[in-house]
Amino acid sequence: PFFLTICTRRLDKQERSLRVQPSVLIVSYKELSKAASQFGPYKQAEWRPDGTMIAVSTANGYILFFEIPPARDKYLYEPMYPKGSPHIKGTPHYKEEQCAPSLNVEMKKVLDLQASITSLQSTLDDLLVATADGFLHLVHWDGMTNGRKAINLCTVPFSVDLQSSRAGSFLGFEDVYIRDMEYCATLDGFAVVFNDGRVGFITPMSSRFTAEQLHGVWAQDVVDGTCVAVNNKYRLMAFGCANGSVQVYTIDTTTGAMQFSHKLELTPKQYPDIWNKTGPVKLIRWSPDSCVVMVTWECGGLSLWSVFGAQLICTLGGDFAYQSDGTKKDPLKISSMVSMNVKIAGGCLFVFFNNLYNQEQVLLQGEDRLYLNCGDATQAQNPRNTSAYSEHKPTRERVPFSDGSLDSQGLSTLLGHRHWHVVQIHSTYLESNWPIRFSAIDKLGQNVAVVGKFGFAHYSLLTKKWKLFGNVTQEQNMMVTGGLAWWNDFIVLACYNLNDHQEELRIYLRTSNLDNAFAHITKVQANTLLLSVFRDIVILFRADCSICLYSIERSLNPTASVQILQEVSMSRYIPHPFLVVSVTLTSVRTETGISLKMPQQACEAESIMLNLAGQLIMLQRDRSGPQIRDKDSNPNQRKHLPFCAPVVLAQSVENVWTTCRINKHKRHLLEALWLSCGGAGMKVWLPLFPRDHRKPHSFLSRRIMLPFHINIYPLAVLFEDALVLGAVNDTVLYDCLYTQSSAREHLEVLFPFSIVERTSQIYLHHILRQLLVRNLGEQALLLAHSCATLPYFPHVLELMLHEVLEEEATSREPIPDPLLPTVAKFITEFPLFLQTVVHCARKTEYALWNYLFAAVGNPKDLFEECLMAQDLDTAASYLIILQNMEVPAVSRQHATLLFNTALEQGKWDLCRHMIRFLKAIGSGETETPPATPTTQEPSSSSGFEFFRHRSISLSQSAENLHSKFNLTKTLSMPSGPSGKRWSKDSDCAENMYIDMMLWRHARRLLEEIKLKDLGCFAAQLGFELIGWLCKERARAARVEDFVFALKKLHKDFLWPFPVMPASSINSPFKTGKYKTAMGEQLLKSQSADTFVSMEMDTGVSNTPRSRSWLGTISSSQREMDTASSHGPHMQDAFLSPLLSKGDECSIGSATDLTETSSMVDGDWTMVDENFSSPSLTQSELEHLSLELASKGPHKSQVQLRYLLHIFMEAGCLDWCIIIGLILRESSVINQVFSVMQSSDIDGEICQNIKTGLYAVDKWASTDCPGYKPFLNVIKPQIQKLSEIAEEQIQPEAFQPANPSKVTEQANIRAEESRTSSSHGINPQSDASNSSASRHEEDKSKTEDEESFQEGSYDCTVS
Repeated sequence: PFFLTICTRRLDKQERSLRVQPSVLIVSYKELSKAASQFGPYKQAEWRPDGTMIAVSTANGYILFFEIPPARDKYLYEPMYPKGSPHIKGTPHYKEEQCAPSLNVEMKKVLDLQASITSLQSTLDDLLVATADGFLHLVHWDGMTNGRKAINLCTVPFSVDLQSSRAGSFLGFEDVYIRDMEYCATLDGFAVVFNDGRVGFITPMSSRFTAEQLHGVWAQDVVDGTCVAVNNKYRLMAFGCANGSVQVYTIDTTTGAMQFSHKLELTPKQYPDIWNKTGPVKLIRWSPDSCVVMVTWECGGLSLWSVFGAQLICTLGGDFAYQSDGTKKDPLKISSMVSMNVKIAGGCLFVFFNNLYNQEQVLLQGEDRLYLNCGDATQAQNPRNTSAYSEHKPTRERVPFSDGSLDSQGLSTLLGHRHWHVVQIHSTYLESNWPIRFSAIDKLGQNVAVVGKFGFAHYSLLTKKWKLFGNVTQEQNMMVTGGLAWWNDFIVLACYNLNDHQEELRIYLRTSNLDNAFAHITKVQANTLLLSVFRDIVILFRADCSICLYSIERSLNPTASVQILQEVSMSRYIPHPFLVVSVTLTSVRTETGISLKMPQQACEAESIMLNLAGQLIMLQRDRSGPQIRDKDSNPNQRKHLPFCAPVVLAQSVENVWTTCRINKHKRHLLEALWLSCGGAGMKVWLPLFPRDHRKPHSFLSRRIMLPFHINIYPLAVLFEDALVLGAVNDTVLYDCLYTQSSAREHLEVLFPFSIVERTSQIYLHHILRQLLVRNLGEQALLLAHSCATLPYFPHVLELMLHEVLEEEATSREPIPDPLLPTVAKFITEFPLFLQTVVHCARKTEYALWNYLFAAVGNPKDLFEECLMAQDLDTAASYLIILQNMEVPAVSRQHATLLFNTALEQGKWDLCRHMIRFLKAIGSGETETPPATPTTQEPSSSSGFEFFRHRSISLSQSAENLHSKFNLTKTLSMPSGPSGKRWSKDSDCAENMYIDMMLWRHARRLLEEIKLKDLGCFAAQLGFELIGWLCKERARAARVEDFVFALKKLHKDFLWPFPVMPASSINSPFKTGKYKTAMGEQLLKSQSADTFVSMEMDTGVSNTPRSRSWLGTISSSQREMDTASSHGPHMQDAFLSPLLSKGDECSIGSATDLTETSSMVDGDWTMVDENFSSPSLTQSELEHLSLELASKGPHKSQVQLRYLLHIFMEAGCLDWCIIIGLILRESSVINQVFSVMQSSDIDGEICQNIKTGLYAVDKWASTDCPGYKPFLNVIKPQIQKLSEIAEEQIQPEAFQPANPSKVTEQANIRAEESRTSSSHGINPQSDASNSSASRHEEDKSKTEDEESFQEGSYDCTVS
């Protein structure tokens, strides 16, 4: 048997060759059969740290030592590149990087331990071997001259901590041995797992590794350990357990005891079917950067967790899934894992580097690509996005975002979408520099820079182009050691110059060529481990545990320059520089007077934040001495304040976010410190400000640390927007057409498919709740009011109320100090209180409602508050609550109140729901409450253009109309959205109750002469208008004041009053006595304004309508003179709407064209071409223009004709007369008179019509002369009507004005045919057309109603 392993010293080189080039076999060693039977199979291998030897353990207890002599410039393979390739053999490190070395393996020593070997561990100088007989062997690498030292585990004392010294107990039985162990260099000891499941840590008390000098400590709570892995960077020990969980421990530095840190375990909430079926933990491995731990189980599956327990990836969702053919997939079982840069099962997506911790963009770094989700770079030019960077970012070119308002466009740009923008690293750079080790994105999210093995490259998201070193030698001579960062348009990086063997700090300009000639290079004393930028300061952490601060400024030449400011030694506090995760400057401070801090001081570098193996340490500037303020001195020459002793702020910290931006409206969020703590969620170190600049309490802390949980892994914080950006991962089965037999050919079928999505989460409700728990309600109010403009703030309040309600109402034990009353009182401070409560209740179980409303108030009182606030939709939601909590009588009472209010406000969709709700109460259908709308449907606002395409024929003969007068229902009545329900259960008391309310509302509308609202009401609710009008013909449907009704209809339907032509020379209606000077001015102003109104109504002009057709009646004489002076100009424009958009306006009905056209609602392409003929005289043109200006909007004409049809069928002849007057169509008047002739009409009705017409004639003579020509046309009918009314004869004596029409009265069919051609509308009964036209009507009603309030229709001239 043989195997292949890789030297840790050459780990990245060999791994790179495996990644970029084909993997090749370098050397193999095959044991002879006799020796193989003696040694047994090979089990485990360990490299010597210098890479010159390999130790192999065998199944029969032997250790074989192999020596690997150096290659001495011998190579097996060399890559071949095409001509012209930039890869030249003369480049540095060419052979080491590109060629496969020639190696030999020679067996040097065989060691027989005479017991089965359970674990093999390599240290710097020794090899530690654990055997099944309970011994621990220490074997030397160098020549093995000292033999071996065996330590019996029974002689090693164990205790809870190291303070009890030698008083610890021994293991006490002979069959105990070490199952697994791993050496931790930063803790100087071994984490061990014994065969009985107990775990511990063995450390030497001195440099001598003997039984007398060893001491062990127990982990008391673990009895089922299976394996172990240590994290040197964070000094953690992860122990796998038989129950499938992983217990993570660290060592308490003061007592030496094993201190529990956190646990990695699956929860039934995440994986309800398989969370407890994974079996024991099989393997644990930490990633090379120590930020991710990988866990596998015996039954299959792989999971990745962050260093402090946040789950990143788990393949159980795909491992235990069912395939498309119904068979269950075999789970992925991993037998071994090696901690290499090559991630398995998609783990390369999550390589978290801590130099990304202070970004507001999401950037995931893979080994050969980047995953970005920072919005559209081309849109990131507004002030909101130019400030999208955090604490270490410069401020020289930014615009302060200090108004506190939310730029929704900027927010959406930052949030982006759920999918990633993948940037593939340039192949030329990857070939010689794989894998990518560092990456950074600039403050605008438009440029990224990446660092591989040597050199660096940067990429523009705008131009989609990479920029690489032109000189490959310069790239290969530079190795970035401390990372890189952006400062404005410059790339700042710490590197090691391989030619000069010198540490350097370099600055490159993005817009210039990538060459050292354009770089600013500063030599650095020691090796740089970490780099970050805060404003105009560069922070370096060096290998000698010192922090060095440099100022950076742009010089006159294209590059920038740096100057050292301050050095801070941390060697007293840092055991090893490798333990430092991140270092940065912040503006956070804790001293007194935080609320009185000046804005310019709020952005100064006040403290150093240092993450030491998960401990967040703050070093604040020492301001205890005398303060000297020198504003004129150069800040670079000013003596900087020293730093105080470090203070530990938090434990288990993975990432830190803060910002130096200023926003006086959101100081809480921008001056806070945000921490990511792995599985424990997040923490915020929140500043506390006194209200109204009052003096702060002496006992009140200036800051408070608040923990809260989130459901995503945080990658960025949007400070002003109170959002956390992060990523979530889900694994699904990579199902395809491959069968089980072909799985060997397609290995990707065996692996789960990982889906990583960018997501966001709000956290404000957690912070508000934490403040309320700590009796800091005043601070919670300040914070909430500063965020009240956020679009999701109502959701924040609802989430907080819902979470507190769920926890307290479902608690099995009584809560001594419940929080719900406090939260309810807090929410009442905001205008969204009523909506918040009802939305929370609707999303909560009914069993919790009593507990909720005991805290927030009686739902009946809240319902009444909604009615008082005119918030009907919220009131409807409360009605659902009342239906479930109160008796039906209470629900009916409140539903009636809401129904009447909705009727008055014209919320028809809500009215329909209320009708259904009331019927459900009456019929016992309370188990299905109506779905209350949260927003008004756009089609239910108003209008009844729903009937636009119906066939409305006014050609019924006198006999037909007379026969319909006594009907309560008519077949021609269109059925509304709920028209069918009127015939269902008509005898039901509930239906009668609803009908009474509808009748009462219709009667009020008719009495107030709101015909337009009446039409909308009938159309939207399917109200039987004709049948009801028949009953109310002599009561509510009777017109008392014809003049007032005529004026009201003109106003409601935006219908202009008719005007007289200024010059009546060629006019067919010559009324010279009205041609006074004042009359001419009035008529011209009416004509002008009428056209303006018509043009705006028909959509010809996009200018907002700001006045009505008669808006200048009450104006001064100067305005009327101005209007009349524009007469010729307006005459030229009158015809333009007709020719361009004729379908949107109506044509004067005084012409024969309209009376004979059947295209009332169609297009007007059939208009005679003579309209545009220049043969028209000026007088004819003026007359035609005035006629056109006297017509209202086409929509109003359709509505009026529909109402005319309704009133005609119901027999309300007085209303028909009024509508005929408005339309100025003599045929309508003739038809009414013919009806009065052919039917038994009450004489009182005739008398009322006669009186009303005389009143209209008198009003027209004095106030509105435009009606006189039409009244003159129908004057014979009026006189005839007067005679008939006086003699009490039958209405058949009334004859139309046109003699030719009298002869046609004898034939009913001929009458129907004639009037149908005169007034018919295209007969279309398609419901879809009806609903479409009604939707169009609804959108326009609100515009119509606005114009009512802006002008007056009073024609009285005083």
